[in-house]
Amino acid sequence: MLRSAMSHMTQTVRDSGLLHDLGLTPAHVKALLMIDASVGRPMGAVAGEVGCDASTMTWLVDRLEERGLAQRELDARDRRVRTVALTPLGLETKRKLEERIFEPPAALASLDRAVLEQLHRALASLDHSAPPEMPGPPRSGPVRSTAARRAG
Repeated sequence: MLRSAMSHMTQTVRDSGLLHDLGLTPAHVKALLMIDASVGRPMGAVAGEVGCDASTMTWLVDRLEERGLAQRELDARDRRVRTVALTPLGLETKRKLEERIFEPPAALASLDRAVLEQLHRALASLDHSAPPEMPGPPRSGPVRSTAARRAG
């Protein structure tokens, strides 16, 4: 669920042109949004939330540091752990990203209140516990590989 929401948010930001304006990639956005603003977080924890491995997280944080958006520190409780925190510029950039992410699309913002309320009711009535059914062509018998068809 979190990854789906993050994917939607980074697409929204990408479409808005903000990534280009800030010189960031979607992966940078994910990392910025997952880094705690007030306290350094272990890089491994951020990597897990972003959905990448430790080496990719290191590369992302390197790029964020180059732009002055983040800084690494040693964890005071465990010197083997590196934490990452946002700089003042990183905090401001994160604020801009969050502002833009939660800005409704123009098509949605242009709807009148009655339509929005109707849409809200319709969405609220959906059963979110069941995965959507995927339509597909009906099958007639078992699917056989190309090799099986040639042999058979």
